[in-house]
Amino acid sequence: MTQGHVGFVGLGLMGAPMAANLVRAGWRVTGWNRSPAAVRDLELLGGAGAGNVTDLRDEPVIIFMLPDLPFIEEAADGILDAWRQKPPEPGTLVVVMSSVSPVGVRAFGLAVAEASAGNASVLDAPVSGGTVGAQRGTLAIMAGGTTDDFDRARPVLEAMGTSVRRLGGLGAGSLAKACNQLVVGTTTAALAEAAELAERSGLDVAALFEVLSGGLAASRVLDVVGPRLAAKDYAPTGPAKFMLKDLSFVRDSADIAGTATPMAAAGVALYAELVAQGLGDQDLAVVRQAIANLATPGGDGDR
Repeated sequence: MTQGHVGFVGLGLMGAPMAANLVRAGWRVTGWNRSPAAVRDLELLGGAGAGNVTDLRDEPVIIFMLPDLPFIEEAADGILDAWRQKPPEPGTLVVVMSSVSPVGVRAFGLAVAEASAGNASVLDAPVSGGTVGAQRGTLAIMAGGTTDDFDRARPVLEAMGTSVRRLGGLGAGSLAKACNQLVVGTTTAALAEAAELAERSGLDVAALFEVLSGGLAASRVLDVVGPRLAAKDYAPTGPAKFMLKDLSFVRDSADIAGTATPMAAAGVALYAELVAQGLGDQDLAVVRQAIANLATPGGDGDR
C-alpha cells in the first residue's frame, strides 16, 4: 500500500532503521544524512535521497533524528529560510524524534510557526527502545503537540513504533523521554554498581542477574542491558554520552516544576565522570567501566 511523502533527516544508528521501516510500510521517504553511504542504503530499499536538507522543504512531514536540538536547528535553517520566501502548504509537520530539551523544542516550535506564516507546526516525538526497537519497528514513541498534529502524524509514527501516545502539548513528549532516561540511566548505573560489587566479592554477575530477574529487581533495563553489563560488552548501540545530556534535561525541567531530583543529580555527576574518562562514545553499559575506574587500587572504592 502506497502512503504519503515523508522527509527524513538523520540516518544514523536509530534513524536508518526507522526510515527503512517507513519505506517497508509504503511511505515514500526522501532522506538526507551527512554520510552519503546511509542515503545510498535507503535508496537501495526503495527510498530517495536529498542533495541537502533544504530540498525537503515541500514534504508534508519532515522528521528529524539528529543528536540534539542545536543540530536540528542548524539543519532546518535552510528550510525555514525557504518558507519565509514561500510558506509551505497548511498542515506541514516537523517531527522532532530526537531526545531534546522540552523547553528548547517549544522555542523551536515558535520559530517554525513564525517562519512558515503559521502553516507548519512541530510535534516532538522522541523514542525509546534502542537500536533493536528501531530495527523491529517496536519503539515506544512519546508525542507532544496539538491533537490535530498528533492525529496527522500517527500513521507515520505507527510505522516505526508499537506504543504511540500523545502526552500533552509541545514539549510533553520530550519531558516524558527525560523521565524515561531518568529511569534507564539510574537503573543502568545501579546495575553496573551491583555488577562491580558482586564480581569483586567473588560472585558470578550473570548468575546474579538471572536471580534478580526473578524478583522485584526485574526490569526491562535488566533484561536488555544486564547481559552487556555482565559480559563487559560496550560496543555502542547508542553512545553513553547522550545520557548526560538527557539527565541534564531532567534537572532543567525539575527546576521549572519546582521539584527535587536527587537521583538525576547523582546521574549527572556519574555520567559527567564517564565522559571525562573518555568513555562517552561507547555503549551505555560502559558506565560499569566508569564505576570500576573510580575504585582505588586497594579496592576500597569511591564511597
